[in-house]
Amino acid sequence: MQKRSHKRDTILDILRSTASHPSAEWVFHQAKQAIPDLSIATVYRNLALFRQQGEIISIATVNGQERFDANTQPHTHFICTACGAVIDIDYAPAEANLESIEKEHGIQIISQFLIFYGVCGHCRSGG
Repeated sequence: MQKRSHKRDTILDILRSTASHPSAEWVFHQAKQAIPDLSIATVYRNLALFRQQGEIISIATVNGQERFDANTQPHTHFICTACGAVIDIDYAPAEANLESIEKEHGIQIISQFLIFYGVCGHCRSGG
């Protein structure tokens, strides 16, 4: 277990305070306001640590940037292929019987992620 630090706590607080599914660069710019001597390398190291500890998840790479979520509860995402928005969707496929999948394939499922891709309402309306 890593020791607590002001920088680490600030980075995690920023991730937990947004539903925007930010990139490391976005987190860096937010944290830099509170910690002027912060480096982007520190942000990347801490994101990797948080991911390893299960504090955050990596959703996908969108427009060349890895996007993160501090909501680690099972939920679905939608990624707009036009603008890159990442949106939480309250959807769980009823037909996904994990127990039968595990038994059929002789595996143990630890987690699952479902991502829909398409065009968001804002982009569809010409926004």
